[in-house]
Amino acid sequence: MFNREKLETKRVPMMPVREMVIFPQMMTPFIVGREASVRALEEALAGEKKIFLATQHDASVDDPRPEEIYQVGTLANIVQSVKLPDGNIKVLVEGAERAKIVQIANDEGFFRATIRVIPVKTEPNPQLEQAATRVTGLFEQYVKLSQSLNYDTMIAAVRVDDPAKLSDAIAANLSIPVEEKQELLEIFDPLERLNRVGEILDAETEKLNVDRSINTRVKRQMERAQKEYYLNEKLKAIQKELGRGEAGELEQLKKKIETSGMPKEVQEKAMQEMKRLEMMPPMSAESTVSRNYLDWMLAVPWKKRSREIRDIKRAEEILNEDHYGLEKIKERILEFLAVRQLVKNPKGSILCFVGPPGVGKTSLAMSIGKATGRKFVRVSLGGVRDEAEIRGHRRTYIGALPGQIIQMMRKAGTVNPVFVLDEVDKMSMDFRGDPSAALMEVLDPELNHAFTDHYLDVEYDLSKVMFVCTANVLHTIPQPLQDRMEVLRLPGYTEQEKMQIAKRFLVRKQREATGIAEENVTFTDEGLLHLIRHYTHEAGVRNLEREIANISRKVARKLVAEGKSATVDVTPANVNSYLGIIKYRDMLAEKKNEVGLAVGLAWTEVGGEVLRTEATLMQGKGRLTLTGKLGDVMQESAQAAMSYVRSRSHLFGLQKDFYRHLDIHVHVPEGAIPKDGPSAGITLCTSIASALTRIPVRCDLAMTGEITLRGKVLPIGGVKEKLLAAHRLGLRTVILPRDNEKDLADVPPEVQAQMSVKFVDTMDEVLYLALERPLTASPAPVPEVAPEFDASAPQDNEFTN
Repeated sequence: MFNREKLETKRVPMMPVREMVIFPQMMTPFIVGREASVRALEEALAGEKKIFLATQHDASVDDPRPEEIYQVGTLANIVQSVKLPDGNIKVLVEGAERAKIVQIANDEGFFRATIRVIPVKTEPNPQLEQAATRVTGLFEQYVKLSQSLNYDTMIAAVRVDDPAKLSDAIAANLSIPVEEKQELLEIFDPLERLNRVGEILDAETEKLNVDRSINTRVKRQMERAQKEYYLNEKLKAIQKELGRGEAGELEQLKKKIETSGMPKEVQEKAMQEMKRLEMMPPMSAESTVSRNYLDWMLAVPWKKRSREIRDIKRAEEILNEDHYGLEKIKERILEFLAVRQLVKNPKGSILCFVGPPGVGKTSLAMSIGKATGRKFVRVSLGGVRDEAEIRGHRRTYIGALPGQIIQMMRKAGTVNPVFVLDEVDKMSMDFRGDPSAALMEVLDPELNHAFTDHYLDVEYDLSKVMFVCTANVLHTIPQPLQDRMEVLRLPGYTEQEKMQIAKRFLVRKQREATGIAEENVTFTDEGLLHLIRHYTHEAGVRNLEREIANISRKVARKLVAEGKSATVDVTPANVNSYLGIIKYRDMLAEKKNEVGLAVGLAWTEVGGEVLRTEATLMQGKGRLTLTGKLGDVMQESAQAAMSYVRSRSHLFGLQKDFYRHLDIHVHVPEGAIPKDGPSAGITLCTSIASALTRIPVRCDLAMTGEITLRGKVLPIGGVKEKLLAAHRLGLRTVILPRDNEKDLADVPPEVQAQMSVKFVDTMDEVLYLALERPLTASPAPVPEVAPEFDASAPQDNEFTN
């Protein structure tokens, strides 16, 4: 591919060069300043003007030793030299040939080298031509991308026919490290050198492409930033001319932070955010996020508080004006106000009003705010299943906001409002968290002084807030949350209480809502009582208010048609003309004592209810069937009742094996409604006993209590609600477990006066009172072990559900 001619040895002055490599055929200027180099240059100028240039390994060494100089260099011709005023010499050399050092000698203060010149004669071939073409194309791309090379000059410089000269011309103009250039100088084969130059050009072109892409992106960003800066500066100038400069606005924001009353740690965090805001461009997204955060920090009250009304008499008047009855609840509120007068900084109270819908839980909380002079805020928790609803979202999320607690505190504007958490029993949970767990910190007097919202990310004091929770039931509220609240039960209203509430509040409210004057309509006591008994069936007064509103609208229409002088008296005789036929008939109308039909009492979310229990007998093989969508506990109560009846069959006049030929079906009507609980035990037992003995059960009597296998009657809950339900439906005799006698203290006196409550210890007493005629002359004592019952013997289990 190439031929080396006869190798020639020469002895010439030598000059080590730093940070550069001289290639053959290249014109290169440089400054000579070292004493040894100057002497070598002068020696060369005095002779044939030829000098050997070799690159030293380390450019920082001033006097390199022979072994610190590369062995391959270039024999160059000195074209021009100029001595500079500072004593240095500027020289222009032209590379002639590659040469390799044979020996270096120190001759009178400079190096004189014996070199072997290696001339190369190339022979044209397709491989060389192809490599030269490829390298030329790559070099053109390299020059276009490089900002330090002139395109026209470089292209003209590489327009040579000799591939060896082409590779040297390109290598001399590449911006690559000295080591790589020296590597190219030491390659004598033109084809090999061209291929290596091509590899270097590929790598350098790729680097320049990446650099160009980065530079373009940076330039675009800089142009955008410069544009924003220019526009912002212009906007500032315009705002300054208008007298509302941004600097003034930020200064006002800083003053608000200083005077907001924030705790020291919170103020420090706000000031840090303020400094960040000052550094941001006003129109950037980050600036908007920081500004919204500071706005929320300033909007939340830190020290402003309502001036409380501590006059107990005035508070009592307000509570009595707004609500009828509820004496225990009012008493608790007045106790709270009394404590406020005696203790300077008492802990906030957490009350939980539990009761059926429509008994006034939320409105009572509003009255507390009115009676204490505090602001009132309310948040409904029904259906809430995301913890972020309570604690808020972190600021990293787009559109993040504080939770409902902080939002309502902002709405209240004071640190001591009455805060109602409505429907706290209807929260749920999913993959986003458990909101009831987040409420534990809010409703714990020991912890809520340092409540942390995810958005604000600072401690906020809720200890001065009076929290009031409302719920219909307690069993859906987690026990740890219940433990943090003082539970106050609001039972259903009696008929008399409903009538007083209607006369004092509901009628007046609906007259105002429909624009009727007081003299245009009069609701008589009898009319209201008829309305309560036959058109509503509830523990509260919500439906009653709805029916009064219905009548008021019809009266308003009559006034418009007949003139404002018309008057209407609402009486039992004309209620039907306004509301249609009665919705609920008298439960005792056309009733008689029936076999297998017993009346029980139950407690539900809406108050007390009556459960009619039916039992019937059929020919069969001893199957006990229970229907009416009964829960597991109620089914077990029926099994216990059946076992009790079988154990006392000899006292009931039944054959010993009566159950082998009969099927018993027990049904509790309203089968679409789930029913459960142990309190129906004596009712189920009475119904079964009546069906087996064919003795009717008294229809004017209701009962409730849990039964054991030995016939003991155990206490139950919800006594007040159950008695109110019996009273509401006209049942005047009620059987209760004797251990529930203490619960009568909660029953209104007017209800107790109209009812006969029988307390029992055993099931025999229940049957004696409930059946139309007694099974025995007097209640038989319940034996510890039933006659003919052997606990060790295998028992017949044919009665199965």
